[in-house]
Amino acid sequence: MSERITIEVWSDVVCPWCYIGKRRLETALDEVGSRDVEVIWRAFQLDPHSPRPGEPGHGQGMAEHLGQKYGGGIEAGQQMNEQMTKVAAGEGLDFHLDLVGTGNTTDAHRLLHLAAVSDADGTNLQDALKERLFAAFFTQGLDTSCTEVLSKLAIKVGLNADRVAEVLATDEFSAEVRTEMAQAQAYGANGVPFTVVNGTYGISGAQPASVFAEAIQRARADQVPQLTAVHGDADASACGPDGCAVPETQNGSSN
Repeated sequence: MSERITIEVWSDVVCPWCYIGKRRLETALDEVGSRDVEVIWRAFQLDPHSPRPGEPGHGQGMAEHLGQKYGGGIEAGQQMNEQMTKVAAGEGLDFHLDLVGTGNTTDAHRLLHLAAVSDADGTNLQDALKERLFAAFFTQGLDTSCTEVLSKLAIKVGLNADRVAEVLATDEFSAEVRTEMAQAQAYGANGVPFTVVNGTYGISGAQPASVFAEAIQRARADQVPQLTAVHGDADASACGPDGCAVPETQNGSSN
């Protein structure tokens, strides 16, 4: 029986390409099979200093934010949103970027860590929460930096309400979030999504499903023992389905 394939994905819950990349990865897993695959969602923040609720700049519209960041004003930002929405639709995603606003994602990542340590019974809570956070932000326009919103989403996918409240009221898992972000930097990742298959194959960006599928198949092939033949006498005797080679006598005849 082959060992499990581990796929680690660094992403942010407000990153549109990360949601698109998730769909493409899922398509690849549908094609090559996922029974031996474990997907682990790692933390990455596009802007660790993004404002929290109540802080200046929180909730700035996406079009305005993009227009300021890349130039061109709100009209340019709207065009970027429209193009991204079309790409997302190609993956079956229904983006409503006119509804979303900026916000800090630290607490969302901390809850994803809680979901990961709550996955011992195989319920895959982390993936369920990741999907719910993406959908809440990009489709519903919910503020995923708001603790009330985060609490409702986490409890809805099955996380324990008391533990959710405890994590959100403290800085639990903050160190883990920082560690994972540091690991991404150590890998040389300066953007997300960034995917690592079995600690060996790195994939930058929301690549086509075929790229993810190839990396998974390579990882599986790596687990198959590879033998190197030592070539000797090509006529060396052996046994086969039809019997065994009969040794020759010294005068050249067989018994």
